Amino acid sequence: MPSYQPPMRDLHFVLHELLDVSGELRRLPSHADVDADTINAVLEEGGKFCAEVIFPLNRSGDEEGCALDPATKAVRTPAGYRQAYAKYVEGGWPALSCDPAYGGQGLPIVVNQCFFEMMNSANQAWTMYPGLSHGAYECLKAHGTEMQKQTYLPKLVSGQWTGTMCLTEPHCGTDLGMLRTKAEPQPDGSYKLTGQKIFISAGDHDMAENIVHLVLARLPDAPQGSKGISLFVVSKFNVGGDGSLGERNAIFCSALEHKMGIKGSATCQLMLDGAIGTLVGQPHKGLAAMFVMMNAARLGVGNQGLGLTEVAYQNAVAYAKDRIQMRSLSGPKHPDQPADNIIVHPDVRKMLLTARAYAEGGRALAVYIALLIDKELGSSDEDERKECADLVALLTPICKAFLTDNAWIATSHCMQVYGGHGYIREWGMEQYVRDSRINMIYEGTNTIQSLDLLGRKVLGDNGAKLKKFGKLIAEFVEEEGTSEAMQEFVNPLADLGDKVTKLTTELGMKAFGNADEVGGAAVDYLRICGHLVFAYFFARMAKLALAKQGSGDPFYTAKLHTARFYFAKLLPETAGLIRSARSGVAPLLAMDEAMF
Repeated sequence: MPSYQPPMRDLHFVLHELLDVSGELRRLPSHADVDADTINAVLEEGGKFCAEVIFPLNRSGDEEGCALDPATKAVRTPAGYRQAYAKYVEGGWPALSCDPAYGGQGLPIVVNQCFFEMMNSANQAWTMYPGLSHGAYECLKAHGTEMQKQTYLPKLVSGQWTGTMCLTEPHCGTDLGMLRTKAEPQPDGSYKLTGQKIFISAGDHDMAENIVHLVLARLPDAPQGSKGISLFVVSKFNVGGDGSLGERNAIFCSALEHKMGIKGSATCQLMLDGAIGTLVGQPHKGLAAMFVMMNAARLGVGNQGLGLTEVAYQNAVAYAKDRIQMRSLSGPKHPDQPADNIIVHPDVRKMLLTARAYAEGGRALAVYIALLIDKELGSSDEDERKECADLVALLTPICKAFLTDNAWIATSHCMQVYGGHGYIREWGMEQYVRDSRINMIYEGTNTIQSLDLLGRKVLGDNGAKLKKFGKLIAEFVEEEGTSEAMQEFVNPLADLGDKVTKLTTELGMKAFGNADEVGGAAVDYLRICGHLVFAYFFARMAKLALAKQGSGDPFYTAKLHTARFYFAKLLPETAGLIRSARSGVAPLLAMDEAMF
């Protein structure tokens, strides 16, 4: 049976030593009183909730799944899910980083980020229910009318209601310009929505009394394409002027998807048959408003990949230390046993260290982005807010795609450590592999994230955002360039930074002549940039570990070993990726369609 321990020591390291989160927050008026002790206390309790309440439901929820009653159109979640959600609400966890004006606790987003990493490790399928509510809260807070805010936000913040995002339709996935759901204006200012949505996570369930759907649809006079999309809030139950729930709205679950993984999460097909909704934001500007929720979701999905990487690593390490098979090639390491523990074998260690490095690098990146968002929202310096917003925009597709690609690699490696036992359900590893696979697909496939990074975030502004991150690297390289102990980290970081600059210029020139060159190079390019970001953080972490080596704390020795492994065994992947990106689009488009 799998187990899970919240990675408190590494969370504390990233928060307090690598990023000095409490020092950064002290400069923000809204979080000036949030100190390290407060953060640690909240995360300690959050870790207990994850390990003791929702982790025990992970396997049973996967085995049971959700069920739809055809008569009532009601969805039942796995046993224990409702009770766990009640404890989640009772503990005040939905309100953690929400605005006190709507009943929130007002803690920084960076604290919420760490809590959600632990929840995703413990039970990704369960975590998707409250996770989507945060995106709905952010979207309505940014674009809702005052009445919508007063009606929905306090209930979303308390956890009494949950939220969804309803984008995809049977004939269109990422290409939302093709959606057909209609919104007909009514005399009272409301709208009647008719259409079908698919792949709606948490689209219906029995965990909360109401569900707030954010739905993309077209008005009768809407122009074609993405410029004709509007956003509406559609409640599962109609809401009265006093906030009370009325009759059932005409939005129902018509089917549940039968999925490879995350089976405890209700992935619904929703039918809207004249469902009553109200407009969010301006007509035909719905996609821009929904991007608030979509960007939050993309960071959340990256966090899901991180969570699965961590829990898979923990279990694979425990198994490798316990399982005995064969002898070490260099001679017995445990002569008192009939064979050695498999952790002595080099390739087993390579698989374990790959997962460990991807977890630790991903944690540094995810917490860093969350801190940037806190500064973007809370700084009194307009230039700092703009700087942080640009870095968040640049790093969001990297967070979503690189962390979920890495999770697929890491969970697969960790299953391999188990040998044949990894393929058997009772050990729990095959669930992590299945669950991790969806994270590369939804909230914009990882190819879409790559196109967003190269086409929009980098070439779209002539590399301005990329140069801002490059400046951070250059400053660090300049500071550490004379340190002999740091050369093994600084030199490859500086070298890759130079190569990314040259590659970006080359791809930009090619794209002027043929836009398909962006499509041909984008996936390779994002992975190269992901390694550049990880190399920067691992170099910074190595600096801290070198300074603390003499403390006697084995944590720093292990951190240094992990950093060295990353630079020696994982970063060299970029050489092949750069060569592939430079090969151009011709090998991909040369073959005629009929030849496939």
